[in-house]
Amino acid sequence: MKQILFLLIFILMTSSGSAQVEDTIALGFKEYLAMVKRYHPLVKQADLILDEGDVKFLKARGNSDPKLEADYSAKNYKGTEYYNNFNSAFKIPTWYGVELNAKFENNSGEYLNPQNNVPEDGLYSAGISLNVGDGILMSERMAALKQAKIYRDQTQLKRQLQVTEVLYKASLAYFEWYTAYQQYNLFESFLDNAEIRYQGVASEYEVGEKPAIDTVEAGLSIQSRKLDLQQSKLDLINAGLNLSNFLWMDGNVPLEMTPEVVPGENLQEELTETFNIDELLFGINLEEHPKLRSLNYEVDMMEVEKRLRANKLLPKLDLEYNFLTSNAEDLNTLNNRNYKMGVKFSFPIFLRKERGELQLAKLELENAELDLVNARLKLENELRSLQNQIVALNEQNDLMDQLVNDYTLMVVAEERKFELGESSLFLINSRENKLISARLKEIEMNLKLLKSKAELFKTLAEVVEL
Repeated sequence: MKQILFLLIFILMTSSGSAQVEDTIALGFKEYLAMVKRYHPLVKQADLILDEGDVKFLKARGNSDPKLEADYSAKNYKGTEYYNNFNSAFKIPTWYGVELNAKFENNSGEYLNPQNNVPEDGLYSAGISLNVGDGILMSERMAALKQAKIYRDQTQLKRQLQVTEVLYKASLAYFEWYTAYQQYNLFESFLDNAEIRYQGVASEYEVGEKPAIDTVEAGLSIQSRKLDLQQSKLDLINAGLNLSNFLWMDGNVPLEMTPEVVPGENLQEELTETFNIDELLFGINLEEHPKLRSLNYEVDMMEVEKRLRANKLLPKLDLEYNFLTSNAEDLNTLNNRNYKMGVKFSFPIFLRKERGELQLAKLELENAELDLVNARLKLENELRSLQNQIVALNEQNDLMDQLVNDYTLMVVAEERKFELGESSLFLINSRENKLISARLKEIEMNLKLLKSKAELFKTLAEVVEL
């Protein structure tokens, strides 16, 4: 009950027009989509994709964060201090595999390893370490940061695609509800006509102007209309329940539809304003399509990965050089007479692992490029098909409108002839049944047109401002 009350209050506050009918509240298409875009959990879930991109970028940047290290170990046995070692360091990684560092060492003990002997007040060092091969083409740190940047940009497009999918499904639910409401009104109006006609026939029968069989036929028409009305009412209720899946309030509170809520009257106008259908039909620019741009980002990431794996074919050569001093306050004591250096070289002879990884990276890159080419062609054909479908449905709807008008004229003319005694109730019902069939077909064709326009919007994944 609380959720239903929230829905009624929200619609009353946001509805710009008056109620369509007394005791009813109009839920316009634009207002409905605004609710979906603002409160639906799947839209909020799409926002988490952006957060994921930011977090991955933060993680990649962490590879270049300065580090503070400390290492302490000691051994004391039977009153003898074997060794007491303390090492601390401050390291600053940089973009191209160069690492700056400052260290302090203070070691003592009876059985200290001679290479660890330091002055009584400890030994300070400052220097640099470098992986010569790392970063010539691409380093692990560079690749991680580049791919994180690409992924962060890609998340914007992924979010847009996911939000578009939610709005598309929400639009279909609204169109189904709108169609069910139109069908219900149609059967309700024809039931009213059948009841009025029955009353007229019954009155004429009482005065002897109509045979009893006419009252039976008029009664059958009422029963038939009631059955159609009951089925359309059930369809309307089910469509409303389906629509409720997309109705939420702040705090992830689900809302429920009530019989008082009805669709807005100007759906076509609202649809055109919301989706910019005319511009979408004739102003298509595939280069900016979110899906194609997202696949382009995939290609970019594979290109970075290929360069990284190609870099691993190079020999590994690690160089390290540190100036040593026992007096860190006097920078003049840092000179090339006191130093500590090291060189480390390694190179796999056959490079089978590295060459295999590079070939895999090339295959992954080629696969991403083929996905992009295929997606582009598929998208172009889908858009052409939807354009043709919308144009054809517009033409068919125009013909259907004319057909409905002609059937309406036939029913009116037949009723006039019936009043003059030149026709029968059977002919009127026959004409009316054809009119009902035409009106139902018109409503169904209109639904197809609405769905085609929504499909076009989803295919282009345009941003909807609500």
